[in-house]
Amino acid sequence: MDRGTERGTPPGRGAGDDVVAEHTATGRIPLAVILVDRDGLVSHWSRGARRLFGVTKEEAIGQTAIDLLPVSGALPEDEETSPYGGFTAYDGLGPDLESSLDGRLSYPAAGRARLTVPERDRIDVLWWAYPLVGPGQERLLVLAADAGGLRQDLPEVERAFERIAPGFALHTNFPGADELARRLPEILPSMSVDESARIVAQVLELGYPVLEFSQNERVPVTPDWGVARRAERKARRERAALAVADGLPVPQEAADEGEDLEYVAVRERLEFLNEVSGRIGTSLDLAKTIVEVSKAVVPKFTDVAGTYLREQVVAGEGFPDGVPDTTTMWHRVALEHTDEPGRWDDVVPVGEAMPFPAHTPFFQCMTTGDPVLVPRISEQMGHMIASQFEKRDIRPLITGRSMLVVPLKARNVVLGFMILLRHPERVEFNDMDRATGAELAARAGLVLDNARMYTYQESVAETLQDSMLPHIPPRMAGCDIATRYLPGTLLGRVGGDWFDAVKLPGARTALVVGDVMGHGLNSAAMMGQLRTAVQTMAAMDLPPAQLLRNLDDLAQRLGDSYLATCLYVVYDPIASELHIANAGHIPPVVVRAGDGRSELLDLPTGAPIGVGGVPFEAVRVRVLPGDRLVMCTDGLVEVRGEDIGVGLATLSESAAHPAASMDDACDTIIRTLNTRGGRKDDVALLMARLNGIEPDDVAEWRLSLDPVEAGRARAVVREQLHEWGLAKLADNAALLAGELVTNAVRHSHGRRIELRLVRGDTLLCEVDDDDPTLPSLLGAGPDDEFGRGLHLVGVLAREWGASRTTTGKTVWFELTLPRR
Repeated sequence: MDRGTERGTPPGRGAGDDVVAEHTATGRIPLAVILVDRDGLVSHWSRGARRLFGVTKEEAIGQTAIDLLPVSGALPEDEETSPYGGFTAYDGLGPDLESSLDGRLSYPAAGRARLTVPERDRIDVLWWAYPLVGPGQERLLVLAADAGGLRQDLPEVERAFERIAPGFALHTNFPGADELARRLPEILPSMSVDESARIVAQVLELGYPVLEFSQNERVPVTPDWGVARRAERKARRERAALAVADGLPVPQEAADEGEDLEYVAVRERLEFLNEVSGRIGTSLDLAKTIVEVSKAVVPKFTDVAGTYLREQVVAGEGFPDGVPDTTTMWHRVALEHTDEPGRWDDVVPVGEAMPFPAHTPFFQCMTTGDPVLVPRISEQMGHMIASQFEKRDIRPLITGRSMLVVPLKARNVVLGFMILLRHPERVEFNDMDRATGAELAARAGLVLDNARMYTYQESVAETLQDSMLPHIPPRMAGCDIATRYLPGTLLGRVGGDWFDAVKLPGARTALVVGDVMGHGLNSAAMMGQLRTAVQTMAAMDLPPAQLLRNLDDLAQRLGDSYLATCLYVVYDPIASELHIANAGHIPPVVVRAGDGRSELLDLPTGAPIGVGGVPFEAVRVRVLPGDRLVMCTDGLVEVRGEDIGVGLATLSESAAHPAASMDDACDTIIRTLNTRGGRKDDVALLMARLNGIEPDDVAEWRLSLDPVEAGRARAVVREQLHEWGLAKLADNAALLAGELVTNAVRHSHGRRIELRLVRGDTLLCEVDDDDPTLPSLLGAGPDDEFGRGLHLVGVLAREWGASRTTTGKTVWFELTLPRR
């Protein structure tokens, strides 16, 4: 607990030092101030404590409090005959303080004792112990004073304490110190008279003491006054009831009970609010928070609680703009009640959205932002409220009940409101309930706004993540692909994991999985840069090892604060081969179609992207049609405290499990590995079924650099398509192939041109030459002889493109196969 300087404290004196009551006749009455932490050790020992108990601050700090404060003494059996006027005849502050020091007492206690202090005579001591609640390490505040100082001038002391606590008076004889010991836990010691007057006014308003140790921190103490105090009030009420029954006057002590009951009512409200505060806001999930708020008030405060929120809040959108009006839609998001099941469900179902007319108390609450109290809903008001529910008659549910409508606000904007109803036989809502409901709604509004903002930010993050992840088609040349992405369970929905699939020349496909180390928007931004770079370099048909080398160079230029792992695989369905390079990533799994056996590929590991100066190696792996390739990030297989080999073995086993489809196979893997517990990282999973392309579905020709080769290309394409049963495509395919060959003959510098047709899910036509210059669309005028070929390709083809290769370029187009 920090000790600051209070307003009104003399310069150079800390608020945790000698606390005194100041008066003109006797100077100062010092109080020993001792703080005990939750381990029972002294954390503060004032100068007054040193003078009173004869122990220095250096000797006391960090020592066990129960050893420093003499607590072994006990009150004599016959207190009235004690030679010390009621003080214990033995050294010690008594068992009550011992119970406070070891945490057995949870309410303020006080006592008196006689002690023998080194270098001093025996002294009379008054002590008070305040248990501390709330944040901080301190558990107990102990105050003690030399009672001898009170003997000097009690009238002046009385006036001094009158300034500290108005309405509190000392008796004029010494036994009055016993009254001080009994009543002091109900007042507040303070350094400054002005500050104490303000604090006492706050105490009277709130109903519980406030201990201030600095200008900025308040430590509230809600005392449990103990069984004895409650038993005393109960006895008063019972004596009053007996007196009334016998026709006798009510005893004065029972008449004073009204003040006690008022205090009890305030205290019960505070305890209720504290209880509600502890029950709501346990989650940032908006739906769960709504349910918590509704259940927290039923049945203790109300019998029915309906919660309504603005449309933007329910949708997880930004903060609502403007003051609500009669067109504002309010969604009923929760309804909690103590009536028989189903009585409310059909009439006011959860999920319904509706506006509220201007003449209703709901509209008044939402526009003013203040609670609206209706002591009893009359027949007329019940009819007015029911009129907006169309054919549903809500009057039997609300008429005769007491109603309180409280706004749910955050930053002075009404997010929603709660309708609270009490049964007709229950005491109706009053002004104190309205204040309690307003405080409840204020706390609930902040909790709901936190959940709303989290939901909104989560939605933004998820949208960002989805925009960065590619939408891969389920079928590419010679393979089927399925993917899954799981956000991190602890560190937010934005991470650096990604996957991708890129179409390459020769009906090949590049399959990529990567993981930027770290989390958050910076990692996601780095991931986006690397993914774009991989796509660009893949389109250049760079070999896998060279691509990772270039990616590492790029990461070095982007900065040295990020590292990434990457697995890059090129699948050639015609050659039935995988060409793989690895940069510090976990290896892929291949599931063989023949026997269902899974195999964790043994690859050169390589260093992560961003390390720099490390060579990368590539290997070739033979595959067969029907084999499956499984690639994922380490978030799927790595669990804190567990060897990653266990996760890889589980991955291999689950990947080999039979599945009806690729999606089912992915779900099986996710379900198996994601239920092990401990996963906190995001996960990217890519699975490809390597179907291959049969040799009969591929046709290739080599053409010379002669303009007549364009005609030959048209002829062989037309002939091949008739052979494949694709005569409907022959005319367009032949025309477009002739245009590509014509361009290749015009721009090539070598001796040969290659023409290839591939029959798969589409008809693919590719023309290779040795000129690295990529073709571009040109605007052709009426008299121009060139520039129209690619326009024809763009109009007639399903898709077309061009990419550089190690020997030149490839220009290709696809045509959609006719339905059979």
